[in-house]
Amino acid sequence: MLDSATRMAVARTRLAQERTLMAWIRTAISLISFGFTLYKFFQLDLNGRGPENRIFDVRLFATVMIVIGLLALLMATMQHRQDLRILQAEYPTVFPRSLARLLAILISFLGVLALALVALRR
Repeated sequence: MLDSATRMAVARTRLAQERTLMAWIRTAISLISFGFTLYKFFQLDLNGRGPENRIFDVRLFATVMIVIGLLALLMATMQHRQDLRILQAEYPTVFPRSLARLLAILISFLGVLALALVALRR
């Protein structure tokens, strides 16, 4: 049995892990939404004109932004899971289910949808 100070320290550490994952989720949302918004903006801006005067391909840039957001989200979720496993192995108390991890999974589905819309649309 753990004393109350140790239980509170473990709870604070677990909550710090949740806040860190939420910060990565916000970063991933920003990258994904910026990539998709940039693609949609230039899609409307071209309005039937070809991209012959463009220095870079907007679709490629938007795809890269979305992929970076999805990769950041994946790596942060894996790190979060590993850190919580280490904490739970050291202090085998009952840990509640991570709502931040559930949110990361939902956001990743939306990111994959945005990636499919950008990559598959002509």
